[in-house]
Amino acid sequence: MKVYFDNAATTPLDPEVMKEMVKVMESQFGNPSSIHAHGREARSLIEKSRKTVATLLKTSPAEIFFTSGGTEADNTAIRCGIIDHGLTHAITSHIEHHAVVHTLEALEKNGVIKLSFVNVDEKGSVDYNHLEQLLKDNERSFVSLMHANNELGTLTDMERVGDLCEQYNALYHCDTVQTMGHYPHDLSKLKAHFVVCAAHKLHGPKGTGFLYVNHKVKIKPMIYGGSQERNMRGGTENIYGIVGLSKALEMAYTDMAAHQAHIQGLKTYMMEQLAQIPGVHFNGETDADKSLYTVLNVSFPEMEMADMLLFNLDIAGISASGGSACSSGTNIGSHVLNGIGANPNRPAVRFSFSKYNTREEVDFALSKIREVCAVNA
Repeated sequence: MKVYFDNAATTPLDPEVMKEMVKVMESQFGNPSSIHAHGREARSLIEKSRKTVATLLKTSPAEIFFTSGGTEADNTAIRCGIIDHGLTHAITSHIEHHAVVHTLEALEKNGVIKLSFVNVDEKGSVDYNHLEQLLKDNERSFVSLMHANNELGTLTDMERVGDLCEQYNALYHCDTVQTMGHYPHDLSKLKAHFVVCAAHKLHGPKGTGFLYVNHKVKIKPMIYGGSQERNMRGGTENIYGIVGLSKALEMAYTDMAAHQAHIQGLKTYMMEQLAQIPGVHFNGETDADKSLYTVLNVSFPEMEMADMLLFNLDIAGISASGGSACSSGTNIGSHVLNGIGANPNRPAVRFSFSKYNTREEVDFALSKIREVCAVNA
């Protein structure tokens, strides 16, 4: 048996999404910028998809811009949000995705901004009092804090961050790559200026995503070229990917409650079983109300050849990801685990689940994990 528990990295393409995409590939090849019939038909598919996304997220189609994925959307929001609004200070955390941290660090290195890092606790939860103090000291900041950490699963209270940003006249960018399609998002109420999605995290295609830009915020394009995406992103649109994204999001919203119950059940069961292994520690929030139900990060006891744990699991047929915190400068390690002060001598693994995983797969993985731990004890 081979088991895939790396859904936070990417998810399998849903067969229904593939069918929808293939149908378009076979019948629609026109350039959506062309004014003839073929072009108009392609354009209508993009706008229908945009309306679907906007309706699900309770916002206007005019606020949805399709991109090549989450990284481009994050870069656009950060770079254009800061530069076009003349902001000189930004706030993030040490455990954000590299698409966020590296972009902000590059802007600081180039003298565009001063960058501050809000404190997080040992579970990866934001210190909201510290965030408010940073906002008080630096009014009109740019704040970038993700909804759910991609390694730990720890959730951030988007509403609370949005309220603080509104109070101190800050722009709020939220990377929702891990939670889009897993939780309902009402953008008509959320006080965020930028929200990001990547289709391949919710059983859609790779190479497609979107950026939500609140209508109250005006930014210039990051990618220049043609007049695509209402003059906001040059380049011929990925019609097949856009159709796949909207179909995947539509399916996610249709079955969201059932999928959450199923996946949370798998995660809870795996936690209960792993807790029986002496010395196992769970990284991030374990409270179901404060943690993304698809992600479980586990530190195992110190063992010989700790850096081989993932390799041994792979050989045993289990695909997962992770790594330890940096140990004495001998490896780069996980910046997230480093950021929460995890023990660098203990190997850590992230198991991430999807609607396609089963209890049988969890039991198989648990049996192999016990074997690996016993051999390396």
